[in-house]
Amino acid sequence: MKLGLIGLGKMGYQLALNMVDNKLEVLAFDVSAEALASIKKEGVQVVSSYEEMVSLLPKPRVIWLMVPSGAIVEKVITTVSNLLEEGDILIDGGNSMYLDSIRRYESLKQKGVHFVDCGTSGGTDGARNGACLMVGGEREVVQYIEPIFQKVAQDNGYGYMGNPGSGHFVKMVHNGIEYGMMQAIGEGFELMEKSRFDLDYERVANVWAHGSIVEGLLMRNVHTAFQLDHKLTKIEGIVDDSGEGQWMVEEALRTKVALPVITQALYSRYKSRDQSKFAEKVVAAMRNVFGGHAVYPKK
Repeated sequence: MKLGLIGLGKMGYQLALNMVDNKLEVLAFDVSAEALASIKKEGVQVVSSYEEMVSLLPKPRVIWLMVPSGAIVEKVITTVSNLLEEGDILIDGGNSMYLDSIRRYESLKQKGVHFVDCGTSGGTDGARNGACLMVGGEREVVQYIEPIFQKVAQDNGYGYMGNPGSGHFVKMVHNGIEYGMMQAIGEGFELMEKSRFDLDYERVANVWAHGSIVEGLLMRNVHTAFQLDHKLTKIEGIVDDSGEGQWMVEEALRTKVALPVITQALYSRYKSRDQSKFAEKVVAAMRNVFGGHAVYPKK
């Protein structure tokens, strides 16, 4: 099957190589000339514009987007869909909010263009060697392009989730769970760091990654991180988030579902970026006023 791939960032670049390895004929495009030149050297066919991609794809055209969620993917979908015809298929493989995906599906359906939402997990290694794919959309449309998903996913790593929006919904929940698991792992290693023992964290992570209840990709990632930086002295403890945790907490508030672990993990990420620590200053000031407790002057 021949398809277009738009977006050659960290995930899209590796996904393009995965597709070629699995005998899919790919036409790749990115706004970065450097990314296009690099992927071309890897043997992937590139195009210079959306228009060229659309002109070279057989009907019904299949175009997979791997661009950032929000305004960027919105702009790309609008631009590309105006070039497509009835029966063509757009796949959003990024981390879009599922309500946006439902809206895009409904809007594109009016033009006769099919929209499929594909939650993609597994990181760059998964994109390269076998991704985890959670797909939502009209069943008959997904069935038509299912061979693509089956080729680029690892064994049993692809699943049809259901109606439009369900793929990105399941991916949102996946990422919220990931927040909680990562936070728990981080807190465990912090307790070990404050303990009386001189522990080798690379060794701990390696043991836990082989046969323990908490083994898995995240623990293997921790092991790799400690291999590269034995005490993590080269990085700051500042944790960004890409939105899915917030969306999940907002969904929980709408549906009145308690998510204490995931919510706290999200707040911990926010707090990691707090340079002013104003809340802590207010608490310290109160303790000083009512009890004469010590405060620490700003250095």
